[in-house]
Amino acid sequence: MFERSDETLVKQALAGKKSAWVVLVKRYEKHLYNYTLRMVSNREDAMDLLQDVFVAVFRNLSSFRGDSPFKGWLFKIAHYRCIEFYRRKKPMQSLDDVPEQEEEDSQSCPEHHLTSGQQANEIHKAMQTLPLNQKLVVELKFFQHSTFEDIAQQLGISVNTAKSRLYSALDKLKDHLELDYV
Repeated sequence: MFERSDETLVKQALAGKKSAWVVLVKRYEKHLYNYTLRMVSNREDAMDLLQDVFVAVFRNLSSFRGDSPFKGWLFKIAHYRCIEFYRRKKPMQSLDDVPEQEEEDSQSCPEHHLTSGQQANEIHKAMQTLPLNQKLVVELKFFQHSTFEDIAQQLGISVNTAKSRLYSALDKLKDHLELDYV
């Protein structure tokens, strides 16, 4: 069966076809949830943000011009909602209070699950030490597989600034992770 494009689904959703909206939500809910979870490190907050993002997208769907892909527009809204979240909540929350992110893949062997879970927790802890602007670039580059051009457009920065933030973040992550193994 052929998969309908995001743009077709947006047009259908704007025309009142509820099933088109449901397809869009189902298409991106897992990716968006994982993105918000990596950004805020708390399942409940990530679910709240996920809902907030989809409500905002639904309310503003008519403003989607199609100049860029729908996915980029969706994640740009998610990006702004994460920044709003940090502005509202982060000053009151210390890193010690942030729960560790759990690995959800339970289908692998126990040894692999334990090792990959430990590595994921170490990387997650290291990412929490990054400034928000660097964490966002790392998230977009490695977890969302965005190009530097997409990152620059989504964050409203130049391509060189995106690259600079990524390489600075990678240096900090490397230093932080090396300290854990010394």
